[in-house]
Amino acid sequence: MKNELNKKLLSVWIKFNQKIMYKKAKKYGFTHPYVVAHSQSLDVLLNKYQKLSETPPLHKYPRTILSNHPH
Repeated sequence: MKNELNKKLLSVWIKFNQKIMYKKAKKYGFTHPYVVAHSQSLDVLLNKYQKLSETPPLHKYPRTILSNHPH
């Protein structure tokens, strides 16, 4: 549940920051340092969102769950 809330908050924050970046790009151009810096910050947010969306590796599951499956 907490994970879903974090994803939702990140999603809203990403959309908000995208709008800001587009406005900066329109005003300064896509290669302006302000826009590039904002784009890099947005990349960090997108990477966090992606990480929350990934399925955890098998070693993070409790052994009891894994032991019930045939090999």
